[in-house]
Amino acid sequence: MRLELNPNEGNLGFQIAPMIDVVFVIMLFFMVMAGAVKVEKELNTQLPGSVETSTSTEFVDEQIITISDTGEVSLNDEPFDSATSQDLPQLKGTLLRLKQNADAAKTPAVVTIISDTQAKYSRTIDVLDALAVAKIDNVTFTVAEEE
Repeated sequence: MRLELNPNEGNLGFQIAPMIDVVFVIMLFFMVMAGAVKVEKELNTQLPGSVETSTSTEFVDEQIITISDTGEVSLNDEPFDSATSQDLPQLKGTLLRLKQNADAAKTPAVVTIISDTQAKYSRTIDVLDALAVAKIDNVTFTVAEEE
């Protein structure tokens, strides 16, 4: 017994119902995703440029503390205290006045410590202690250049 297939029986034509279901699923997907999209907001920024000013600009006055290999401490080439003094009372007093003047002028107190390569670390710590008492925290370190 042989079954013969009719070629017209299997062809149902174009089915519109499954196509509408697919379109609705795709539409639903895009509707859900549209709510999750974040809208970019415009940021009002100003780029830096050059501005003409009528007043002069004041620059920060840098104070330089040098520490020699013998332990002598000097502020702007003026010696302070003795080489054996650990408390450095003269330097502390001067640094306190410097900090008060900087605060009154609303400028930062900037200090650079130039240490000799053979200077003891304990002497640098003594100077840092004096700066801490004066509450000067804008400190830069460097080493004296060899000649």
